[in-house]
Amino acid sequence: MLPSGWQFEAPADVPLLLAAQAAGIKLPSLCRNGTCRACLCRVQSAGDPAPASVAYRIEWPGLSRDEKAEGWLLPCCSYARADLTIDAPDAALC
Repeated sequence: MLPSGWQFEAPADVPLLLAAQAAGIKLPSLCRNGTCRACLCRVQSAGDPAPASVAYRIEWPGLSRDEKAEGWLLPCCSYARADLTIDAPDAALC
């Protein structure tokens, strides 16, 4: 996770936001369903192209197709499908 270098495990069935919280990392969030965009982050590197390395429980939660193609993600409702490095400048340790 950028800029901190913190790492956490994200099981395939747990949203990135909750996986981070379980590891003691707080990401900004409000709605937890992809509509408010408070948790918006960007994938900086991934094992696969950014859109393929993240899955969503709903098809287009709060992101345009272009934003998803550019690597933007909403950790509250996204699931890791590969190793990711995300830029989350407002993350903090809980």
